[in-house]
Amino acid sequence: MLKQRVITAVWLAPVVLVGLFGLQGESYALFTAFVMLLGAWEWTNLAGVIQPLRRAALVAGCAVLMLVMWTSGATHAQWPLWLAAAGWLLNLVWVTRYPGLAAQWHSTPGRLLMGLWVLLPCWVGFNILRETGAVWLLFVLLLVWSADIGAYFAGRRWGKLKLAPRVSPGKSWEGVMGGMAATALLAIGFAFTLSLGLAEGVALVAVTLLVTLISVLGDLLESMLKRYRDVKDSSQLLPGHGGVLDRIDSLTAAIPLFALLYLKVLGL
Repeated sequence: MLKQRVITAVWLAPVVLVGLFGLQGESYALFTAFVMLLGAWEWTNLAGVIQPLRRAALVAGCAVLMLVMWTSGATHAQWPLWLAAAGWLLNLVWVTRYPGLAAQWHSTPGRLLMGLWVLLPCWVGFNILRETGAVWLLFVLLLVWSADIGAYFAGRRWGKLKLAPRVSPGKSWEGVMGGMAATALLAIGFAFTLSLGLAEGVALVAVTLLVTLISVLGDLLESMLKRYRDVKDSSQLLPGHGGVLDRIDSLTAAIPLFALLYLKVLGL
């Protein structure tokens, strides 16, 4: 398994880096749309659709919707980001009350609808952040990775208080605090590197801490859906790493909401 993980990482990392930071405009939008459509393919399974032809038809429908968003300019609009904010508030309620409120979302149409406000605003957020010159896209990627690393080590060292035992028994509040400490340091480092003023730096740290918490919710939401479907990984598209959603679950929450806060709060 370790050998397979390494092999996958060796070819996957350059592809992702070139796609996110080497492409621009329509090419970049197509690359990120392709990633979201792979996630949509996996989401249909999490939603309970198992017939390949039906799954393909749903993904094709999602692609058509994305094309409409692109041609209408919605990929650079704020309303999908607000949709994400409302959707993730609802996701928060469902995750924290699982399995008590599962009846509200457990139907296949309900889970498919959930996927729309998870995946499509994430695509919009990717496009908006790329237009900043990619520095803030890089920041969100580093934020999510730093949060994961900080949570892993803090959770292993001090983890006692379970975060969401019915959804993801391995996660702890101490791990969350460790992740927040790591991302706060990241934000401070960016503030100094970009020569931000005191007010701007404080705002960046505050936004970073909030988005760190939101990224944890993204991870928990996928864990909840996998637990409900009784599957370990979202797919086997990435040998040794599971599926695309397993790699981007935190980003689906962090990207659109950071983009919204960047536009409404930071304005850098």
